[in-house]
Amino acid sequence: MKNLGIILIVVGALLLVLCSLVPFMGDLADQNWYTWGSVLLIVAGLLTHIYMKKKIEE
Repeated sequence: MKNLGIILIVVGALLLVLCSLVPFMGDLADQNWYTWGSVLLIVAGLLTHIYMKKKIEE
């Protein structure tokens, strides 16, 4: 559970990398929802990581 934030960040980054490397996913990159979804995963992962780190320190 303490690594949930890191996992979300990695999944979001992998989605962005797959979009640029896999040809059939390149069409999805033109759609804003796909890109925003990846960004939201990364931001949610970052916030979750910060929250969990502070919660563990207490």
